[in-house]
Formats: sequence, C-alpha cells, structure tokens
Amino acid sequence: MTDSYVERRPSPALARLVRTIWVHRTGDAVYLQRHLPTGGVELHIPIGGAPTLAGPLTAHWVEAIPARTTIVGVRFLPGAAPPLPVMLDELVDQRIPLADLWGAMAARLADAMAEAFERTGRLEHAVAVLEDVLLREFRTAQHVDRLVREAVTVLMPWHPVDVGAVAAHLALSESQLRRRSLQVLGVSPKVLQRTLRFQGFLALAQAGVAATGRRGEDGIASLAVDAGYADQAHLTRECVRLTGLTPRTLLHGDLERCACGHDHSASYAPFLAGRSAAPPGSVMPDR
Repeated sequence: MTDSYVERRPSPALARLVRTIWVHRTGDAVYLQRHLPTGGVELHIPIGGAPTLAGPLTAHWVEAIPARTTIVGVRFLPGAAPPLPVMLDELVDQRIPLADLWGAMAARLADAMAEAFERTGRLEHAVAVLEDVLLREFRTAQHVDRLVREAVTVLMPWHPVDVGAVAAHLALSESQLRRRSLQVLGVSPKVLQRTLRFQGFLALAQAGVAATGRRGEDGIASLAVDAGYADQAHLTRECVRLTGLTPRTLLHGDLERCACGHDHSASYAPFLAGRSAAPPGSVMPDR
C-alpha cells in the first residue's frame, strides 16, 4: 500500500467557508506530516477513529500518522471556522478532540462517515456525509462577524496594506479590529497578514506561475517579490519561522511541488483567484 493524498474543492454551498477537503491515505509505514499555518482551522476525521480540530497555527508542527490510516480533512478559510463553543484565541496552536467541542455529535459524525465508507467502499460517500453535517451546522450557527471576514479579504496577499488602514476602512479602531480578530481568527491582523503572504508564495510555487520579480533573480527570489516580500532573505526568515525549513528545502528545490510531493493546487486556488483583483479603494498601500 502506497501513500496517497488528494485535495478537492468543496461543494458550492460550502465554497465561501471551506478552502479545501482532503483525503490522506498512509502506506505501510508511519508518515511524518508537517502541518503549516494557513490562517484557518482544520477538522481531521480518521475513518474509524476519533475526529480532532486543529486550531489556528502560528508555527509548524509535525504529526506522526500511523501506517494504513485514512483521514478526511477539512481546511477552513480564515474567519470561517465551524460553529464552536469557544473563541478561537483559546485554540491557537492546539489540537483538540472534537468531542470536547461538539460533544456526542462528534462521535455520531465519525460513526456515520465510517458506516458510509464501509457500506459503499467509496470515500466520496463519507465526504458527502461530512459536508451535509457542516451545511446543517452552519445554517444554525450564530451571526458571522462580517467585518472580520472583510478584513481577511483585504489582508489577502498581492495588495499589501497597512493594518491601520484596514481598520479605518472598516470604521474600527486598531484595538477593536485586533480584539475581534483574536476572537474570530485566533490571531491578530498582522500575524494573519504574514501567514497569508506566505501562503500566497506557496500558491504561486504550486501553480508554477512564471515569476515576474526582479530581473537577474532566480525563481524563488522572484516569486518572493511577487508574493510581497522585500527580497529572498525576507522570505527565508519567514519560511523558517513558519515551517522550520528554508524555501528550497520546503520545495525540494522545485518550484512546482513541496517536499511532501503532494498536489495542493485545490487548496491554493482561493489565493490565486484574488490575485488580479484591485484592492479596496479606501485602503492605502503599505509603505
């Protein structure tokens, strides 16, 4: 049995909330998975096991996944976490049993997904069960903080902005924006902005986008400029801080794949989709 990892975009009804749904099937050996900060939270549901929620990350963590394990994961967009009984600033850099947050519903979800897979032998049916549960939960959820969601949109890469200008754009003080961001996102606007900028770099690399950065630079250095970094050294510092690896080590020296060898194009599609969009007119560029 060989290791396999597949990502796909969620159903249209979840597209504004979920970044990607992935399925990871490990082979005959323990798999070391390096989880990176994405700006959002994730659900991890092992088929036949107990589901967990990975809170917002500010640095990488390495998980040893047992051999012959199948995990269905949901990667949420920043500001679009599933309904939870606590604020996200209480879950930063933590991995929590979903039962601690959802009670008996977590076990019912895991059992229903396992039953759907065992009955049909197709993981697509287990994923469909998961999407149905998420849709039902989001329909009954409390009001989403639309100002924070707008802040996330403005802070996406490609159009660097000053956080103070974002607060003014939303008619909030910087302290108000920070407080609401910590509650809804788990991190401050500045930390989110740095995370999204790095995700933008990975999106460009994964998509094999031709670099348009400074002449005379190699591919990684040019993509660093395109993603909003001052130079390659700036990118390297951020990469090591967020992933524990240099950009070349993370990408295996190949701009079209990460060291894990997995295809993450579905996950990075939302970042590339907004690349050509103009920034909000009232938000001033970061100097």
